[in-house]
Amino acid sequence: MIVVKYIIIALLLLCLELLYFRIADRLNIIDKPNLRSSHKTITLRGGGIIFLFALWLYAACFGFPYAWFIAGATLIAAISFADDVSSVPNRFRIVVHFIAMLMMFHQLGILTLSQWPAVLVSLIVCTYIINAYNFMDGINGITGGYSLVVLGTLAIVNHKLNFIDMNLIAILMISLVIFCFFNFRKTARCFAGDVGAVAIAFAVIFMVFSLIIKTENVLWIMLLVVYGVDTVLTILHRLMLKENIFKPHRKHAFQLMANELKMPHTVVTSIYMAIQAVVSLGLIYLPVNQWIYSISVILVLCAAYILFKRKYYHLHEEYLRAQNQ
Repeated sequence: MIVVKYIIIALLLLCLELLYFRIADRLNIIDKPNLRSSHKTITLRGGGIIFLFALWLYAACFGFPYAWFIAGATLIAAISFADDVSSVPNRFRIVVHFIAMLMMFHQLGILTLSQWPAVLVSLIVCTYIINAYNFMDGINGITGGYSLVVLGTLAIVNHKLNFIDMNLIAILMISLVIFCFFNFRKTARCFAGDVGAVAIAFAVIFMVFSLIIKTENVLWIMLLVVYGVDTVLTILHRLMLKENIFKPHRKHAFQLMANELKMPHTVVTSIYMAIQAVVSLGLIYLPVNQWIYSISVILVLCAAYILFKRKYYHLHEEYLRAQNQ
Protein backbone atom coordinates (compact mmCIF):
# COMPACT_ATOMS: atom_id res chain seq x y z
CA MET A 1 0.00 0.00 0.00
CA ILE A 2 2.77 2.41 0.92
CA VAL A 3 4.55 1.71 -2.38
CA VAL A 4 1.40 2.65 -4.31
CA LYS A 5 1.15 5.85 -2.28
CA TYR A 6 4.78 6.70 -3.11
CA ILE A 7 4.15 6.09 -6.83
CA ILE A 8 1.10 8.39 -6.78
CA ILE A 9 3.09 11.08 -4.95
CA ALA A 10 5.94 10.74 -7.47
CA LEU A 11 3.53 11.21 -10.39
CA LEU A 12 1.95 14.22 -8.70
CA LEU A 13 5.37 15.77 -8.07
CA LEU A 14 6.39 15.21 -11.69
CA CYS A 15 3.20 16.87 -12.92
CA LEU A 16 3.66 19.81 -10.55
CA GLU A 17 7.27 20.26 -11.69
CA LEU A 18 6.26 20.25 -15.36
CA LEU A 19 3.46 22.71 -14.59
CA TYR A 20 5.97 24.97 -12.85
CA PHE A 21 8.21 24.85 -15.93
CA ARG A 22 5.35 26.18 -18.05
CA ILE A 23 4.62 28.95 -15.54
CA ALA A 24 8.29 29.91 -15.16
CA ASP A 25 8.70 30.02 -18.93
CA ARG A 26 5.69 32.32 -19.33
CA LEU A 27 6.72 34.59 -16.45
CA ASN A 28 10.35 34.64 -17.58
CA ILE A 29 11.70 33.21 -14.31
CA ILE A 30 15.10 32.42 -15.75
CA ASP A 31 18.78 32.41 -14.87
CA LYS A 32 20.94 34.33 -17.33
CA PRO A 33 24.66 33.46 -17.40
CA ASN A 34 27.12 36.16 -16.32
CA LEU A 35 30.83 36.41 -15.57
CA ARG A 36 30.34 34.63 -12.24
CA SER A 37 28.23 31.78 -13.64
CA SER A 38 29.34 28.22 -14.30
CA HIS A 39 26.75 27.76 -17.06
CA LYS A 40 26.49 29.25 -20.54
CA THR A 41 22.81 29.03 -21.49
CA ILE A 42 19.62 30.67 -20.24
CA THR A 43 17.90 28.20 -17.89
CA LEU A 44 14.66 28.12 -15.92
CA ARG A 45 15.15 29.09 -12.29
CA GLY A 46 13.27 27.77 -9.26
CA GLY A 47 12.84 24.12 -10.23
CA GLY A 48 13.72 23.27 -6.64
CA ILE A 49 10.21 24.37 -5.66
CA ILE A 50 9.44 20.67 -6.04
CA PHE A 51 10.97 20.15 -2.58
CA LEU A 52 8.31 22.39 -1.07
CA PHE A 53 5.63 20.53 -3.04
CA ALA A 54 7.03 17.30 -1.57
CA LEU A 55 6.69 18.63 1.98
CA TRP A 56 3.09 19.68 1.33
CA LEU A 57 2.19 16.28 -0.14
CA TYR A 58 3.87 14.53 2.78
CA ALA A 59 1.85 16.60 5.23
CA ALA A 60 -1.38 15.99 3.33
CA CYS A 61 -0.84 12.23 3.08
CA PHE A 62 0.52 11.51 6.54
CA GLY A 63 -1.49 13.75 8.85
CA PHE A 64 0.66 16.83 9.47
CA PRO A 65 3.01 15.24 12.06
CA TYR A 66 5.44 18.18 11.80
CA ALA A 67 3.09 21.13 11.34
CA TRP A 68 5.44 23.83 12.69
CA PHE A 69 8.32 22.56 10.57
CA ILE A 70 6.16 22.48 7.43
CA ALA A 71 4.92 26.01 8.14
CA GLY A 72 8.47 27.26 8.64
CA ALA A 73 9.60 25.56 5.44
CA THR A 74 6.73 27.17 3.55
CA LEU A 75 7.61 30.61 4.92
CA ILE A 76 11.31 30.39 4.15
CA ALA A 77 10.68 28.89 0.70
CA ALA A 78 8.15 31.63 -0.12
CA ILE A 79 10.60 34.46 0.62
CA SER A 80 13.30 32.61 -1.32
CA PHE A 81 11.01 32.19 -4.32
CA ALA A 82 10.17 35.89 -4.16
CA ASP A 83 13.92 36.56 -4.25
CA ASP A 84 14.24 34.32 -7.32
CA VAL A 85 11.57 36.34 -9.12
CA SER A 86 12.62 39.80 -7.95
CA SER A 87 15.35 40.76 -5.50
CA VAL A 88 14.18 40.99 -1.87
CA PRO A 89 16.02 43.30 0.60
CA ASN A 90 18.55 41.34 2.67
CA ARG A 91 17.23 42.59 6.02
CA PHE A 92 13.68 41.46 5.27
CA ARG A 93 14.86 38.10 4.00
CA ILE A 94 17.01 37.49 7.10
CA VAL A 95 14.11 38.34 9.43
CA VAL A 96 11.87 35.84 7.64
CA HIS A 97 14.64 33.20 7.79
CA PHE A 98 14.96 33.68 11.55
CA ILE A 99 11.19 33.41 12.07
CA ALA A 100 11.11 30.20 10.03
CA MET A 101 14.01 28.74 12.00
CA LEU A 102 12.35 29.59 15.31
CA MET A 103 9.25 27.73 14.10
CA MET A 104 11.45 24.73 13.35
CA PHE A 105 13.08 24.96 16.80
CA HIS A 106 9.60 24.94 18.33
CA GLN A 107 8.91 21.73 16.42
CA LEU A 108 12.17 20.28 17.75
CA GLY A 109 11.24 21.24 21.31
CA ILE A 110 14.24 23.48 22.00
CA LEU A 111 12.50 26.87 21.85
CA THR A 112 12.42 27.52 25.60
CA LEU A 113 13.89 30.24 27.81
CA SER A 114 16.01 27.68 29.63
CA GLN A 115 17.64 26.65 26.36
CA TRP A 116 18.32 30.10 24.90
CA PRO A 117 22.09 29.45 24.52
CA ALA A 118 21.32 26.36 22.42
CA VAL A 119 18.77 28.35 20.40
CA LEU A 120 21.30 31.11 19.72
CA VAL A 121 23.98 28.64 18.61
CA SER A 122 21.42 26.77 16.51
CA LEU A 123 20.37 29.99 14.75
CA ILE A 124 23.97 30.66 13.80
CA VAL A 125 24.58 27.09 12.63
CA CYS A 126 21.31 26.97 10.64
CA THR A 127 22.04 30.31 8.97
CA TYR A 128 25.47 29.03 7.99
CA ILE A 129 24.14 25.74 6.57
CA ILE A 130 21.38 27.45 4.58
CA ASN A 131 23.84 29.92 3.10
CA ALA A 132 26.32 27.12 2.40
CA TYR A 133 23.62 25.29 0.42
CA ASN A 134 22.86 28.50 -1.46
CA PHE A 135 26.52 29.22 -2.19
CA MET A 136 27.17 25.66 -3.34
CA ASP A 137 24.21 25.61 -5.74
CA GLY A 138 26.38 26.56 -8.69
CA ILE A 139 26.70 23.63 -11.07
CA ASN A 140 24.37 21.03 -12.52
CA GLY A 141 23.29 18.32 -10.10
CA ILE A 142 25.21 19.37 -7.01
CA THR A 143 22.27 20.44 -4.84
CA GLY A 144 20.11 17.47 -5.76
CA GLY A 145 22.90 14.88 -5.86
CA TYR A 146 24.56 15.94 -2.62
CA SER A 147 21.20 16.08 -0.83
CA LEU A 148 20.38 12.58 -2.04
CA VAL A 149 23.56 11.34 -0.38
CA VAL A 150 22.71 13.15 2.86
CA LEU A 151 19.13 11.86 2.92
CA GLY A 152 20.22 8.36 1.97
CA THR A 153 22.60 8.33 4.92
CA LEU A 154 19.88 9.68 7.21
CA ALA A 155 17.60 6.87 6.01
CA ILE A 156 20.23 4.29 7.02
CA VAL A 157 20.61 5.84 10.47
CA ASN A 158 16.85 6.23 10.85
CA HIS A 159 16.37 2.53 10.21
CA LYS A 160 18.45 1.91 13.33
CA LEU A 161 17.45 4.81 15.58
CA ASN A 162 13.96 5.85 14.35
CA PHE A 163 14.51 9.55 15.03
CA ILE A 164 12.06 10.80 12.38
CA ASP A 165 9.21 9.57 10.17
CA MET A 166 10.79 7.57 7.34
CA ASN A 167 8.03 8.74 5.00
CA LEU A 168 9.41 12.28 5.18
CA ILE A 169 12.84 11.10 4.07
CA ALA A 170 11.36 8.89 1.34
CA ILE A 171 9.16 11.59 -0.21
CA LEU A 172 11.94 14.17 -0.17
CA MET A 173 14.22 11.62 -1.87
CA ILE A 174 11.56 11.05 -4.52
CA SER A 175 11.42 14.80 -5.17
CA LEU A 176 15.22 14.93 -5.38
CA VAL A 177 15.31 12.12 -7.95
CA ILE A 178 12.74 13.93 -10.11
CA PHE A 179 14.63 17.21 -9.79
CA CYS A 180 17.93 15.51 -10.66
CA PHE A 181 16.33 14.12 -13.83
CA PHE A 182 15.98 17.71 -15.05
CA ASN A 183 19.11 19.15 -13.43
CA PHE A 184 21.77 16.45 -13.09
CA ARG A 185 22.76 16.45 -16.76
CA LYS A 186 25.15 18.14 -19.16
CA THR A 187 22.64 20.86 -20.04
CA ALA A 188 20.21 21.41 -17.20
CA ARG A 189 16.59 22.13 -17.98
CA CYS A 190 16.19 23.99 -14.68
CA PHE A 191 18.15 25.20 -11.66
CA ALA A 192 17.06 24.80 -8.05
CA GLY A 193 17.10 28.55 -7.43
CA ASP A 194 17.07 30.04 -3.94
CA VAL A 195 13.69 28.40 -3.29
CA GLY A 196 15.12 24.94 -3.92
CA ALA A 197 18.46 25.33 -2.18
CA VAL A 198 16.91 26.95 0.90
CA ALA A 199 13.95 24.54 1.10
CA ILE A 200 16.05 21.38 0.93
CA ALA A 201 18.63 22.88 3.30
CA PHE A 202 15.85 23.67 5.79
CA ALA A 203 14.58 20.09 5.56
CA VAL A 204 18.07 18.63 5.94
CA ILE A 205 18.72 20.81 9.00
CA PHE A 206 15.47 19.65 10.59
CA MET A 207 16.36 16.00 10.12
CA VAL A 208 20.02 16.32 11.19
CA PHE A 209 19.04 18.34 14.27
CA SER A 210 16.36 15.73 15.11
CA LEU A 211 19.10 13.09 14.98
CA ILE A 212 21.48 15.17 17.12
CA ILE A 213 18.77 15.76 19.74
CA LYS A 214 17.75 12.08 19.74
CA THR A 215 21.32 10.80 20.18
CA GLU A 216 22.82 13.82 21.99
CA ASN A 217 25.70 13.51 19.53
CA VAL A 218 26.68 16.70 17.69
CA LEU A 219 29.04 14.80 15.38
CA TRP A 220 26.14 13.94 13.07
CA ILE A 221 26.84 17.36 11.57
CA MET A 222 29.60 15.47 9.72
CA LEU A 223 26.87 14.35 7.31
CA LEU A 224 27.36 17.83 5.78
CA VAL A 225 31.13 18.14 6.19
CA VAL A 226 32.11 18.34 2.51
CA TYR A 227 29.91 21.38 1.92
CA GLY A 228 31.05 22.73 5.28
CA VAL A 229 34.78 22.58 4.61
CA ASP A 230 34.48 23.99 1.09
CA THR A 231 32.31 26.89 2.25
CA VAL A 232 34.33 27.83 5.33
CA LEU A 233 37.70 27.71 3.57
CA THR A 234 36.39 29.61 0.55
CA ILE A 235 35.05 32.35 2.84
CA LEU A 236 38.43 32.52 4.63
CA HIS A 237 40.20 32.70 1.27
CA ARG A 238 38.01 35.58 0.15
CA LEU A 239 38.55 37.40 3.43
CA MET A 240 42.31 37.04 2.90
CA LEU A 241 41.81 38.60 -0.55
CA LYS A 242 39.79 41.40 1.12
CA GLU A 243 36.72 40.64 -0.97
CA ASN A 244 33.08 41.23 -0.09
CA ILE A 245 32.02 37.70 0.87
CA PHE A 246 28.35 38.48 0.13
CA LYS A 247 28.98 39.13 -3.57
CA PRO A 248 28.81 36.32 -6.18
CA HIS A 249 32.11 34.68 -7.10
CA ARG A 250 33.73 31.64 -8.73
CA LYS A 251 36.24 30.63 -6.06
CA HIS A 252 34.76 27.43 -4.63
CA ALA A 253 36.79 24.30 -5.35
CA PHE A 254 33.94 22.84 -7.41
CA GLN A 255 33.82 26.04 -9.48
CA LEU A 256 37.53 25.79 -10.26
CA MET A 257 36.97 22.21 -11.35
CA ALA A 258 34.03 23.07 -13.60
CA ASN A 259 35.27 26.39 -15.00
CA GLU A 260 39.05 26.50 -15.06
CA LEU A 261 39.74 22.74 -15.33
CA LYS A 262 36.76 22.23 -17.70
CA MET A 263 35.56 19.13 -15.87
CA PRO A 264 31.96 18.14 -16.73
CA HIS A 265 29.49 19.33 -14.10
CA THR A 266 28.20 15.80 -13.61
CA VAL A 267 31.72 14.55 -12.86
CA VAL A 268 32.37 17.32 -10.32
CA THR A 269 29.03 16.66 -8.63
CA SER A 270 29.76 12.93 -8.52
CA ILE A 271 33.10 13.62 -6.80
CA TYR A 272 31.40 15.66 -4.07
CA MET A 273 28.71 13.03 -3.67
CA ALA A 274 31.23 10.20 -3.45
CA ILE A 275 33.42 11.94 -0.88
CA GLN A 276 30.45 12.77 1.35
CA ALA A 277 29.08 9.23 1.02
CA VAL A 278 32.40 7.68 2.05
CA VAL A 279 32.77 10.06 5.00
CA SER A 280 29.19 9.47 6.18
CA LEU A 281 29.37 5.69 5.89
CA GLY A 282 32.67 5.74 7.77
CA LEU A 283 31.03 7.71 10.55
CA ILE A 284 28.28 5.11 10.80
CA TYR A 285 30.16 1.85 10.37
CA LEU A 286 33.86 2.23 11.21
CA PRO A 287 34.70 0.85 14.68
CA VAL A 288 36.71 3.92 15.71
CA ASN A 289 36.25 6.84 18.07
CA GLN A 290 33.88 9.24 16.31
CA TRP A 291 35.69 12.34 17.57
CA ILE A 292 39.06 11.14 16.33
CA TYR A 293 37.48 10.08 13.03
CA SER A 294 35.68 13.41 12.54
CA ILE A 295 38.71 15.56 13.34
CA SER A 296 40.87 13.42 11.04
CA VAL A 297 38.37 13.75 8.19
CA ILE A 298 38.16 17.52 8.60
CA LEU A 299 41.95 17.85 8.58
CA VAL A 300 42.26 15.68 5.47
CA LEU A 301 39.55 17.62 3.63
CA CYS A 302 41.14 20.95 4.61
CA ALA A 303 44.55 19.77 3.42
CA ALA A 304 43.09 18.54 0.12
CA TYR A 305 41.29 21.85 -0.42
CA ILE A 306 44.41 23.92 0.30
CA LEU A 307 46.64 21.79 -1.94
CA PHE A 308 44.07 21.93 -4.74
CA LYS A 309 43.80 25.72 -4.49
CA ARG A 310 47.58 26.16 -4.36
CA LYS A 311 47.94 24.14 -7.56
CA TYR A 312 45.07 25.51 -9.61
CA TYR A 313 43.94 28.89 -8.25
CA HIS A 314 46.33 30.70 -10.59
CA LEU A 315 44.04 29.63 -13.44
CA HIS A 316 41.23 31.62 -11.88
CA GLU A 317 43.50 34.64 -11.51
CA GLU A 318 44.36 34.38 -15.21
CA TYR A 319 40.63 34.23 -16.00
CA LEU A 320 40.01 37.40 -13.96
CA ARG A 321 42.87 39.25 -15.67
CA ALA A 322 41.51 38.27 -19.07
CA GLN A 323 38.03 39.54 -18.15
CA ASN A 324 39.44 42.89 -17.01
CA GLN A 325 41.42 43.53 -20.19
